[in-house]
Amino acid sequence: MAARAKRTSHRPASARERIEHAAYELFSRHGIRAIGVNTLAERAGVAKMTLYKHYPSKDALALAFLRRREELWTRSWLQREVEHRARTPRAKLLAVFDAFDRWFQRADYEACSFAKALLEHDERGHPVRNAAVRHIETILAFITELAEAAGVRDADEFARQWLMLMMGCIVFAYAGDLRAAQRAKNAGAALLACEGKRGRAA
Repeated sequence: MAARAKRTSHRPASARERIEHAAYELFSRHGIRAIGVNTLAERAGVAKMTLYKHYPSKDALALAFLRRREELWTRSWLQREVEHRARTPRAKLLAVFDAFDRWFQRADYEACSFAKALLEHDERGHPVRNAAVRHIETILAFITELAEAAGVRDADEFARQWLMLMMGCIVFAYAGDLRAAQRAKNAGAALLACEGKRGRAA
């Protein structure tokens, strides 16, 4: 299941923690552009001045959110799920879609925060856009590593194609196709089979 922001102790949350928790929940659900500072402050139970004391701008809070999202979604959830579900590199690649399938069935499925941030911030050089690109590249690096371990000849090209399947099925699931991950897994299996034929022909 895709990771949610959690408080890790029973002590009362600090203002900063409440702000970060509110930002995670709101930004991951609704995107960054749709949520204003007033809404963030209200959800966190703090004054706007308190929010600005900890984060001088909404962009600064958005950047913190994307870092947290990578920690929780990419590292603590996706990578661990893949390692848990499969043993061989090729099986791990396909296991991505098994993890996605479970994620897509959730009533609170929220799609990809990195893709949302990228689409919302079309200005080249915008710090939030740059951060979203870097986080997507982190996922690409993870897939490339699996592809290399699987003996794929051009691991970078293969990983880019695989990431297209991943991001595409995330969008299709968000549009209501609950079998999107299964369809992407079938396409991924065909891609791996094609790669295997290339290896035998070399």
